Amino acid sequence: MSQQEYSAQRVGRLGVPSGTRAVRIVHELDGILGEVPPQALLCRGVELWSAWRAHEAYALPDLLLGLDAGGILPTVGVALASGLPYRLAWKLDLDLPHKAKFTEPHARRMDVFTYGDLASKRLLLVDDEVTSGRTLENLVSVLRSAGAQVLGVACLIEDGGADGRERLANVEVPLCTLTKI
Repeated sequence: MSQQEYSAQRVGRLGVPSGTRAVRIVHELDGILGEVPPQALLCRGVELWSAWRAHEAYALPDLLLGLDAGGILPTVGVALASGLPYRLAWKLDLDLPHKAKFTEPHARRMDVFTYGDLASKRLLLVDDEVTSGRTLENLVSVLRSAGAQVLGVACLIEDGGADGRERLANVEVPLCTLTKI
């Protein structure tokens, strides 16, 4: 499918406290806009992996790292398309070794955790969308402090009304997306 055929839209979130992002981008893998055929997951994974491979900053990662909630499905799709292993960052504070905490500033639950020894790993971060880029910027800082190399960020959707791309460029992390709304 071309970028124009990819269904994504901004939707107002109800009952959110001040300081929390009042808009959510929903898209066809969310299962909110309609039923999701299983092959759509692999199709989007192939498209996102292909876009990363065609990106000027392409480098082969050792590992994919997806973000809790919206980033889980795209990460699994890219893992299936690429054959690469993945880990997920979760909003679960567990008693496990090699835990690192970062924040998602505009979320109700702001603390997010990575698990596992990521030192010396070459990582491609995967999420469903990038808006302000603050969460990814926070994650990049934590990962670099842990000795990981962040090669780039691959997202299904870029919110063109925000400054996520610029924020990531400021921390020297390339952004690869399938579509911009």
